[in-house]
Amino acid sequence: MMSGQRLQGCRSLHLNEDNGRFVLLAVLIVLYLLCGAAVFSAIERPSELRAHGRWHGTLLNFSETFNISLQELNSFLREYEAAIATGIRADALRPRWDFTGAFYFVGTVVSTIGFGMTTPVTVAGKVFLIFYGLLGCAATILFFNLFLERIITLLAVVMKAVRERRIRNSGLLPPGIRHDFSAYSLPGWKPSVYHVMLILGLSAITISCCASAMYTPVEGWAYLDSLFFCFVTFSTIGFGDFVSSQSAAYKYQSLYRVANFFFMLMGVCCIYSLFNVISIVIKQVLNWILEKMSCLFCQRCNKATVLLGRRNAIRPGSKSRQGRTGQLSDSDGPCDSDTEGRRLSGEMISMKDLAASNKVSLAIMQKQLSESANGYPRTVCGSSRHNGFSGGVGALGIMNNRLAETSNSR
Repeated sequence: MMSGQRLQGCRSLHLNEDNGRFVLLAVLIVLYLLCGAAVFSAIERPSELRAHGRWHGTLLNFSETFNISLQELNSFLREYEAAIATGIRADALRPRWDFTGAFYFVGTVVSTIGFGMTTPVTVAGKVFLIFYGLLGCAATILFFNLFLERIITLLAVVMKAVRERRIRNSGLLPPGIRHDFSAYSLPGWKPSVYHVMLILGLSAITISCCASAMYTPVEGWAYLDSLFFCFVTFSTIGFGDFVSSQSAAYKYQSLYRVANFFFMLMGVCCIYSLFNVISIVIKQVLNWILEKMSCLFCQRCNKATVLLGRRNAIRPGSKSRQGRTGQLSDSDGPCDSDTEGRRLSGEMISMKDLAASNKVSLAIMQKQLSESANGYPRTVCGSSRHNGFSGGVGALGIMNNRLAETSNSR
């Protein structure tokens, strides 16, 4: 009775692999957010308190010097904040809503950067932005996915050519293949996700460093601030504390704006690709954690299954027991190693397990014959399902079976 209850608990706790990965990722993200909040609060909160103290002292000093009440001064500051929202600054800035300024704005909208320094204030502008952004953001995400598909394909071709050249120069090939290497290829070879991640990371660093070298003298920012702006912009976070190409005039203004657009486009595409490749590594870690948890779970299930199976399975010399009961009782363990555990314990497989196994095998065979007759390709195989990268959506679907870690042959 206790073993049956334990088995029932094993069945109820058994989660689908995809759902388990989703729940585990959600828990880890929450923990990641909590840790990040604690770190940023410890780093930035003291500076915030000091800034509040300095600002309060400045207000009191200004109020006493010019004999203005704090209520009047705060009212004036609120008017200035409203003016800032429309693009008015103490220093001269470029117009926000001329054609070039509006083009810069829609670029930040469809790329989901959203600096926030320019926002529509009219009702018509806000309504149009909702529909414009809906279509524009979807089209831009499609463009990023197509860019990712092509950059992965390009890196795979280049890395495969480099690998073939290295094998050719190593002298390890047989003499017949060495002289006619064009007939030799690397069947099934795919680049490692770690190599692709390294190349994309170095590319993102190179683009950021070159862009920062341009922003530092032109915008008058510190080099570290320029690097910070590049990451915030290329990752489409878009805080808006640093925004490029906002002054009224620049030296070589046309050239600078073209270069600014180029760096933003390449940086966003590169960082987007890098983020998706990193997500593959994160998914590998999740699969590893789930595998370890599954092993512990199945070990506990096996102990309960073996104890119950010793009573229910057919044993040599158990005819008298069968005759007394008049029937065979059996239970299905939730773990795949139930039958194997019975065999290791010196027992034979039960008739119910044998019938269920034959029924599943027959269903799989019928499905394969139907797919072959209709010309449908075979879908997810067991190995790809084991890797947890089958049936991907969006960027994961693009990278499915294109990297060594997401290949069906793993």
